[in-house]
Formats: sequence, structure tokens, C-alpha cells
Amino acid sequence: MRALLDRLNGPLHLAVALAAAWLIVGSRWIGMYDRMPEEPDWADRAHVAVGFAALAIGLLYAAAVVQGGRWREYFPYFAGGMGAVGRDLAGLFRGRLPAVEGGGLLPMVEGLLLLAFLLAALTGAAWFFAQATPGAVALREAHIVAARACAAMVLLHFAGVALHLLDFVRD
Repeated sequence: MRALLDRLNGPLHLAVALAAAWLIVGSRWIGMYDRMPEEPDWADRAHVAVGFAALAIGLLYAAAVVQGGRWREYFPYFAGGMGAVGRDLAGLFRGRLPAVEGGGLLPMVEGLLLLAFLLAALTGAAWFFAQATPGAVALREAHIVAARACAAMVLLHFAGVALHLLDFVRD
């Protein structure tokens, strides 16, 4: 199973990125509040379908990145290893780029992004199954908060990747 997840890591990362982009960009065209509309349009249907696919893909990707103790890189605060994050933050103020690996700032941003992505997917699924119930609106609000956190983490992740690509091109 571990070898399969290792091989799927890259394609799953791409699938998560594409799903997140679709869901974030397309969310402005959906029209749901406490339930699906009587006659949902393509945007509503697509958002729900891609959202459920994102939940499955996100769970597989999470399984792929946390295996073999690698969870410590992405979630250093759970392992009590925030020293590398502190060094990366201090280095930023000195003009140094943070490390891509080793449990520092950028892997932590990736872990937070993955958590926000999964939380958005889970709250979206819960909202779908709670349609027209008293809790549906609260789940909608939780979903929106998680989706906005996901979007913010996407921007931070993209900035980190862009800085490393720029550094790579300069060398």
C-alpha cells in the first residue's frame, strides 16, 4: 500500500490542486443556502460533484503524505517540533528563503492547507447531507470559513513555490 501511495503522491497533489482551484473559483456562481435549489444549475451540481470527489482525493492524498512518519514535516506542532518553523521565520527577516523540507515553514503551510482543504470538504459534505435541517445554515457558515482558510493557504503555498522557483531560476 505504501508503494502505491508513493507513486500516487504527485498525481494526487495535482488532483487536489485542480479540485481546489475549481471549487474556489467556481464558488461565486453557486446558489445554495440551506439546501440545493429546486432546479440546481450546472454550477451548483458541479460544485457538489467536484466537492465530493475532492473529499475522496483529499483523504487519499492525506494518507499518502503522512505515511512513514512524514506527518511530522507537515504538522510539526503535533510533534512538538516547531524549532525549524521558528528558524525559517527568523531567516525570512534576514532575507533567506525557508526550506522546502525538514518540517519548516513551507511544509507546515502545506499541512495547514491540507487540513483546511479537508475541513472544507467535510463541512461541505455535512452541509449537503443536512439540507433543510436547522443545522444546515451553521454548516454552510463553517464551510465558508474553511473554504476561505483553504484559499488563504493556497495563496501562501503558491507564494512559497513561486519564491523557490525564482530562486532556482536565479541560480
